[in-house]
Amino acid sequence: MDTEKTTMIRGRPQTCMLVAGYFAYLLVGALIFHVLEWEVETKPQDRLSRLKEDFLKNFTSLSPAEVEVFVQNLMEAIRMGIYPRGNELPTKHSNWDFSNSFFFVGSTLSTIGYGNLAPKTAGGQLFCVVFALFGIPLNIVFLHHIGKILSLLCERLAKCLHQRGVKKKRTRFLTLMFFLLMGILVFICAPSVIFRKMEGWTYSEAIYFAFITLSTIGFGDYVIGRQHEKNYFPGYRILVAIWIIFGLAWIALLFNLLTTLLEDPEKKPEQKFLQDETVMRNETNTERCPSARFLHEGDAPFHPVEDGQKNQS
Repeated sequence: MDTEKTTMIRGRPQTCMLVAGYFAYLLVGALIFHVLEWEVETKPQDRLSRLKEDFLKNFTSLSPAEVEVFVQNLMEAIRMGIYPRGNELPTKHSNWDFSNSFFFVGSTLSTIGYGNLAPKTAGGQLFCVVFALFGIPLNIVFLHHIGKILSLLCERLAKCLHQRGVKKKRTRFLTLMFFLLMGILVFICAPSVIFRKMEGWTYSEAIYFAFITLSTIGFGDYVIGRQHEKNYFPGYRILVAIWIIFGLAWIALLFNLLTTLLEDPEKKPEQKFLQDETVMRNETNTERCPSARFLHEGDAPFHPVEDGQKNQS
């Protein structure tokens, strides 16, 4: 127990540095995308505003070919993330304000790829390549570290139950169920209530969006913050991006358990879950003691006395 506490205390500065560095990377990326794409976005918005005004003035005298051109221009605008809905001009809304930019970098590093928003400038596209090249590995390291923290919390719960007299098998089962149910509640059910209220979706649509997002499928049929006539509270998209980041760590562990269950049905998933925690603890001890890594990875230790007795026999 003392060794575990010492390990966690020593790991806190590293965890703080990793979290600070990760979010600093996101903030800097969002700021750069905002600067590169924000001004360029106003040109197609102005052009679409003029097209819409001309159509409303002359729609009774337009030929079928002119209507077809107008429809194509609308489709191209929607593909670029410009939604000409309502009476207000689309220039009053920016797809590359800081909130949207932060949501974009979060979805980029998580490899969700909704497809509704993408950089259009050459500088933005090149920066996106470099940003994702280094950011995706950083995201993997960050999610792996968050997964370790979640595993340690579940291990503490298991020890607490065991100390209160709960049997070992029941402790494993209760710990696993707590991990699943709390994850579903915190990362699926509760956010879906917020999405239902903010986006006007049904609850089933909100749950569908939450799972499709956290599983990194990202169809793009449901995306938050796209209804410009709604007044979203400040920081709404930033909070959703943070929810995605931590939700990915939970669902990665969940998929790991399900994969183990499918590969070896006779092996209980809670055993795999607790084994992973033991392996992570051994890795930490191995990093602190190089000789332990040698004995762990190599063969059995050499015993000269026993070998000598065997040679005499």
